[in-house]
Amino acid sequence: MATAAAPALLTLSAFTEAQARIRGVALHTPLVRLMIPGFDDAEIYVKAEGLQPIGAFKIRGAWNKIAQLTPAERSRGVITYSSGNHAQGVAYAARVAGAKAVIVMPSNAPEVKKRATAALGAEIVEVGPASSDRLRKAEELQAAHGYIMIPPYDDDQIIAGQGTCGLEILEDLPDVDLVLAPVSGGGLLSGIATAIKLSNSPRPIQTRVIGVEPELAADAQESFHAGHVVTWPADMTTRTLCDGLRTQSLGERNFEHIRAYVDDIITVTEAEIRAAMRTLLYSARLTPEPSGACSAAGMLFHRDQLLPFRKVVIVMSGGNVEPQVLQSVLAEKDPQ
Repeated sequence: MATAAAPALLTLSAFTEAQARIRGVALHTPLVRLMIPGFDDAEIYVKAEGLQPIGAFKIRGAWNKIAQLTPAERSRGVITYSSGNHAQGVAYAARVAGAKAVIVMPSNAPEVKKRATAALGAEIVEVGPASSDRLRKAEELQAAHGYIMIPPYDDDQIIAGQGTCGLEILEDLPDVDLVLAPVSGGGLLSGIATAIKLSNSPRPIQTRVIGVEPELAADAQESFHAGHVVTWPADMTTRTLCDGLRTQSLGERNFEHIRAYVDDIITVTEAEIRAAMRTLLYSARLTPEPSGACSAAGMLFHRDQLLPFRKVVIVMSGGNVEPQVLQSVLAEKDPQ
């Protein structure tokens, strides 16, 4: 018996249509110049997604998906599972669309993200810390109540929405030769890489796109090198301070696009992430959450793995940091 062919990868039109769709709801965030000692031969910019209405890039994919629901589908309400930023993205988008939102969140999600999600009018259901717990509960509630699922990453419309970030990078810095983006479930990295590589053919610059993730939750790097999706147990991925990067595996659709368009995935340590948070705050006047500082950590501490480059964009994916985490990070000193 023949097996069904896998769905085709997204085309550039999916991203340009998403860009038109999200305009007016998600912001075209700026590139902020980052001046780093020792990098005088390169221009480094931060794509400041922490300036989005919900403090993270997730509004892009959430609105791109919800905006395409029919009135009948919106009337059923939407549901998702998230550790925080996608929760806020769905809650915000549902509020704009006039739909009920139910969010399944882990018990260890940052309080600042729980409060922000609730403030947007969403109903929160808490489960255990594993990403598999969240998915299982969301599917159970979907079956019981008929909600429309808005996946956090493993969905073509989510990928297309997140990829609009890549289109904006090319508009603002056409000769960028390296883009660094954090990776967990893979929605942001797969979207940015696909949008940029599909835009590359008429351009003289061939931009490389590299993912960055914590070494304590390095399932994406292992998957990239193994050639298939590898799942890490929750007791491993939850070790990292980066609450937004604790997903146990890449999404299948995300992995297909990552295999096709991403150049590499590197990992960074917890100490490097914390140091990168300080650099973004002091040198760019941006306040990142730990997940949002991963790309900067890659540039600061793994330069040799990234060469060559002249113009770089670091994607700061979010700025929803717990006050006590920020206080702890700022109390530390960088090694001399």
